[in-house]
Amino acid sequence: MKEENELLNEDGSYIGPSSLSPMPLSVGSPIIRPEDKNQIKTNAVEAMHHYASQEMAMLKKQADLIMEQVRDIEKRLQVSEKIYQSDMRFTPVIGQIYHVYENDDHYKLSLIGPNEWGRSKTIGKHLASVKLLGDHSWDLIK
Repeated sequence: MKEENELLNEDGSYIGPSSLSPMPLSVGSPIIRPEDKNQIKTNAVEAMHHYASQEMAMLKKQADLIMEQVRDIEKRLQVSEKIYQSDMRFTPVIGQIYHVYENDDHYKLSLIGPNEWGRSKTIGKHLASVKLLGDHSWDLIK
């Protein structure tokens, strides 16, 4: 007679205690190897470090790009402040290119480029060509 805690297969056949054993009980049983818990943990930690390193490298690249953009904006602000301190005898138009000259420590903004003066003298030493941006900051033209 079967006990209440004994199990049956789907077809109603008896599943004896030998089929539930964690250890092979006969020569024909599949080989059961114990899992190496330390190796499993080591592999998991290595994978974790590998993917974390990749993510950190990607974030570092993004941070470097952001810092480069910050430096560009700071430079643009410094240039813009100098230009707004210069002598301007016209209202600059967004998107136009202008030229900054220095004469006796005094800056001037001009519509005329360094190669456009012809025979007449320039108004000073050409420092830079600049373009007025939509946010009213100035971008150096390289």
